Amino acid sequence: MAVAVALAACGVLLAAGCSGAAGSGAGTGAPPTGSAAPPGSPSGSPAASGPPAKGSVTVSGEVAKGLESPWGVAPLPDGDLLVASRDRGTVSRVDAQTGAVTRIGEVPGVAPGGEGGLLGLALSPTYASDKQVYVYFTTASDNRIARMRYDERRPAGQQLDEPDTVFRGIPKGLVHNGGRIAFGPDKMLYVGTGETGDTGLAQDRSSLGGKILRMTPDGRPAPGNPQAGSVVYSFGHRNVQGLAWDKDRRLWAAEFGQNTWDELNLIEPGGNYGWPEAEGKAAKPGFKDPVAQWRTDEASPSGIAWAEGSIWMAALKGERLWRVPLDGTRPVADPEAFLTGTYGRLRSVIALGGDKLLLITSETDGRGSPTQTDDRILTLTVR
Repeated sequence: MAVAVALAACGVLLAAGCSGAAGSGAGTGAPPTGSAAPPGSPSGSPAASGPPAKGSVTVSGEVAKGLESPWGVAPLPDGDLLVASRDRGTVSRVDAQTGAVTRIGEVPGVAPGGEGGLLGLALSPTYASDKQVYVYFTTASDNRIARMRYDERRPAGQQLDEPDTVFRGIPKGLVHNGGRIAFGPDKMLYVGTGETGDTGLAQDRSSLGGKILRMTPDGRPAPGNPQAGSVVYSFGHRNVQGLAWDKDRRLWAAEFGQNTWDELNLIEPGGNYGWPEAEGKAAKPGFKDPVAQWRTDEASPSGIAWAEGSIWMAALKGERLWRVPLDGTRPVADPEAFLTGTYGRLRSVIALGGDKLLLITSETDGRGSPTQTDDRILTLTVR
C-alpha cells in the first residue's frame, strides 16, 4: 500500500503538468529559470545548506518483476506505471498495487537492434485532458519522437492510437542512440541524443546527433532556444540518456564517456560539452566541464533523478546507484555508491516526490545475466 500511495502522489504532480524529475512552474516559453546561469552567478549560487555528505538508500518495495528490456517508464496519475520494452516495441501498464503487467499496445515501425528500439517514454504535460503518451524510438532509417493517445476504454493490447510523429531525422546507429525524453518545468520537451559512433556529429551544429534538444510538444523549436529556428539546446555530447531538473529548475544530464570518464553535467543553453575533443574535466577553453565524473567501469550512466538535494544516477556497467549531494551547483562531497552489484545493471531512476524513487533494472538488455525475476522495478527511500 505504501508503494501505491507514493506512486499516486507522483501521479497528481504529473497530472498537473510538472516534470517527473523535479520542479514545477507555468510554461513561459523561456528556458527553465536558472538553467542559463553558469555556476557562481546569482541564480546558480549555492543554497544556504546542502544535503548531508553521507546519504542512505532503503529498498522499500518491489513494484514489478519479470519485465523484458524495460527502458522508459512513466508514472500515471493513479499511481500505476507505463513501461516501454526496448526490444519488443511494446508499452505495458503495471498495476502499482498488484504488480500485474498488461500490454496496452505497441509502437509500429520500431526497429530494435544494438542500443536501439523503443526507448524514452513521457506523458504530455496536459495528460489529464489529452491522454497523450510520447515515445522515442529507432526505425529502419532514424530515431524519431511520436505521440499516441491512450484510450483505456479499448480492449487490452489495443489501447494506443496510431502514432502521430512530431519529430524525425535524429541520426541512428547500432550504438549511441540517446533516447531519454522528458518534459521540463517549462512544459517543453527535452531530448537526449547520441552521436551514433560518428564522433564528428557531436560538434556539428547542423546535426541532431550528440545533442540535447528542446522543442514544443508539437515538435517545433522552442521559444528562447540558443539559436532561433533550431531545436538544439546544447552540443558536444557523446550519448545522453539521463535528464533531470533540480528544485531550482536547473537541468542536469548524464553522459556516457568512451574509455576514461563518464559525466554528470549542468546544462547551459548553447553550451559545448566537449566531445570528442574533451572527455571528463579537461579545462579547455570553450568547453563546459562536468560537475562530477566517474571511471567508465564504475558507471555507464543511464537515467538520473533529483531528490533530497542530490542527483541520483543509475549505472549500467557499474551496477550501482550513485548519489551526488549538491549545494546549489556544487557537490558537497564525493559521489557515493549504493546497491553495488545487488540488482545488476541499472537503467533508470525516477523521482516520485519527497524521498521516494523508482529504480528500473536492465539485466535483460543483452548485456546482463538475468534471473527469473529480472527485470524489476523497485521503490527506494533515500536521504
